[in-house]
Amino acid sequence: MRRHIYLLGFLLVITSCAVKEPAVSTQPLSIVPQPVHLTQGKDEFEFEENVQIVAVNDESKQVASLLQDYLKSKNVNTSIIESGGDEGSIRLNIIQADSLTREGYTLSVNNTGVSINANTGAGLFYGFQTLMQILSDDGKTVPFVEITDYPRFSYRGLHLDVGRHMFPIDFIKKYIDLLAHHKMNTFHWHLTDDQGWRIEIKKYPKLQEVAAYRKETIIGHASTATRGNGEAKYDGQRYGGFYTQEEVKDVVQYAAARHVTVIPEIEMPGHAQAALTAYPNLGCTGGPYEVATTWGVFEEVFCAGKEETFAFLQDVLDEVVPLFPGKYVHIGGDECPKTRWRKCPYCQKRIKEEKLQDEHALQSYFIQRMEKYLNGKGKQIIGWDEILEGGLAPNATVMSWRGEEGGIAAAKQNHDVVMTPGPWCYFDKYQDTTGTEPLAIGGFLPVRKVYSYEPIPPSLNEDEAKHILGAQANVWTEYIKTSDHVEYMVYPRACALAEVTWTKKENRDYDDFVRRMETHVKRLSDWKVNYARHIEKEFTSEPVEATAQ
Repeated sequence: MRRHIYLLGFLLVITSCAVKEPAVSTQPLSIVPQPVHLTQGKDEFEFEENVQIVAVNDESKQVASLLQDYLKSKNVNTSIIESGGDEGSIRLNIIQADSLTREGYTLSVNNTGVSINANTGAGLFYGFQTLMQILSDDGKTVPFVEITDYPRFSYRGLHLDVGRHMFPIDFIKKYIDLLAHHKMNTFHWHLTDDQGWRIEIKKYPKLQEVAAYRKETIIGHASTATRGNGEAKYDGQRYGGFYTQEEVKDVVQYAAARHVTVIPEIEMPGHAQAALTAYPNLGCTGGPYEVATTWGVFEEVFCAGKEETFAFLQDVLDEVVPLFPGKYVHIGGDECPKTRWRKCPYCQKRIKEEKLQDEHALQSYFIQRMEKYLNGKGKQIIGWDEILEGGLAPNATVMSWRGEEGGIAAAKQNHDVVMTPGPWCYFDKYQDTTGTEPLAIGGFLPVRKVYSYEPIPPSLNEDEAKHILGAQANVWTEYIKTSDHVEYMVYPRACALAEVTWTKKENRDYDDFVRRMETHVKRLSDWKVNYARHIEKEFTSEPVEATAQ
């Protein structure tokens, strides 16, 4: 596997240590997300020339290897040893501590050195992320500190839509690095949509040859493009591409080393126009179809009455499942118009034969059938909250995006839920109201509102609340064409959501978050993140201008 080193998650200059005289200043530490317990001492450790990292098993060695890669890039001599170590060595210890949970850790810096204890490699990794944040700007000192930390929620995610616009593999890895540094653990990869199919399926080469490309793209906002002269304008430029299975394996392996699970999304039964363009026999009308060149919801969906539709999707999943070792496959399920199904003889025959009430029940049949297939392959499905319509598949997890209602309904039915409601978690919205930002889909979502989100609705009782796994931010890319623009939309809003999903509710305080972000935005700059510098001026004492996109 190629190694890509970015100036973010693995910046730890860890060398043989010597005790320094008591520090003159003990400024409060600026850690994002805020740890559960933190006690800061008055002294500091100062680092010298040699590196010794004590890692005793495979999990700790993997974390140590990431650290070593970075140190080598800084021309620092490093060694990973399995036992012993000089006084002041960095010790990565796998222990058994129920109080820490699977992803928790303790971090101790004192006159004997630096020690990170955790139940798993994930905990060690998150301990390193915290250690990186408390290092001095010159990387030579670290304050004495005692930290005990663990996440509030097990699911902490960021999504990226590559169906509308796709991005280079190197950027996908940087995206993963950034979310992992903020202690998020899930990357939701939206791989198929009406405007493009982005994953190689070897059994169906037309998905690469046809479905992966659109002939052109609408100019401006789709909702207003037809106003004025009454005719939308297009750029006339063929657009598209796809990720090979080898590239996908590389990304998944890269993410796993950073304790990030990648969830693939293969949209069904709606958002299928690109696939239908390649294989028109899978639609209700038989086509012809065209890969969508504008944005919105389209009536052309997979035919639920044809057996060949299910054969195709099962074949696709047969190739997708081995690429992604995580628990879930996301099957979409959202925004599926029933217009074609109401007129389709195949779909109407299916409704009659299966004794289904209506087309909504037909969608439930579709989802449950695909769930059964994936369950047989050891996977569970996750889908947008429309999969509740007509009856929820037995083992499905619901991703609630149209507000919180779908998540509440699913939790009350004892189904697991990931909260991702648009008002708080849709990072394709505008970040201020000045009118100076680059084109976005609409709406207004400032950092303050993201930070205010509480994933557990008050209407759930204690048992129902246990089904709320966590929360996720979604990044839909209709109007986001470049990697820089993605970063602009995501940061610093993702920092706020990271704290929402990691930090105890009682430890969250927006004013203190703002104080810590004054330091953290400097880190984002150092890591060459094109964050939205103008949106929350309280993060910096110096005025800054919006970055042109």
